[in-house]
Amino acid sequence: DVQLQAFGGGLVQAGGPLRFSCAASGFTFDDYAIGWFRQAPGKEREGVACISVSDGREYSADSVKGRFTISSDNAKNTVYLQMNSLKPEDTAVYYCAAGQYYSDYPRAYDYWGQETQVTVSS
Repeated sequence: DVQLQAFGGGLVQAGGPLRFSCAASGFTFDDYAIGWFRQAPGKEREGVACISVSDGREYSADSVKGRFTISSDNAKNTVYLQMNSLKPEDTAVYYCAAGQYYSDYPRAYDYWGQETQVTVSS
């Protein structure tokens, strides 16, 4: 069975860091792109960052560029999202997802991990 298990998240003060990890199993990791998405109350789900596992191409949304870094450890089938300088507007439910197409659009992704709450206090 395909599984994406996200770890990390929680409550942090503005300016602080958090780190997510997304452990994948049940599919050929190298054939997929892994993306991180978030959804704040009343807003649409948006792409935060994604990485093409096979060639390392990366994308970060303008809203997080310079603060969030996505990386992968192919030996561990795990993708990380390091979030620094967090802002209250980063508060949302976060998800990792796997898809066969490198994209920041949620509909491009086939498999989704569980939601993980991030709350940034001011």
